[in-house]
Amino acid sequence: MEIWLWVKVLHIIAVISWMAGLLYLPRLFVYHSSAERGSELSETLKVMEAKLLRYIMNPAMIVSWLAGLTLVYMLDVMAENWFLVKFVFVICLTGFHMMLAKYRREFAEDRSVREARFFRIINEVPTLLMIFIVIFVIIKPFSG
Repeated sequence: MEIWLWVKVLHIIAVISWMAGLLYLPRLFVYHSSAERGSELSETLKVMEAKLLRYIMNPAMIVSWLAGLTLVYMLDVMAENWFLVKFVFVICLTGFHMMLAKYRREFAEDRSVREARFFRIINEVPTLLMIFIVIFVIIKPFSG
């Protein structure tokens, strides 16, 4: 079996783990934004959010990037149009991850001012980005 298939397996597992966190953390923020500051629920959510980001999301994002870039090199797809568009979506997903990390810090410091509705809405962002990424990887539109 070729090594690139194992890299692909690692990439897919990491992406699934990263996506799980990107979908779950905003949901925790929905509950946290409705919790009273200093309450037992608020303090519990702070711990859950920090552990999710630190132990699942950050490592999964790093492995996704490393395995993904390794595949790009091994399969020599850097100049392909479908990949370039997909890469932009992955950068957006990474930006969303960083935005969530900022919101987590705000909650940790009891400075969050956003309402639950905001977090319900942004919870759809990673799903939309994932749909576009999968389309560009599988269908490869704009391939020439």
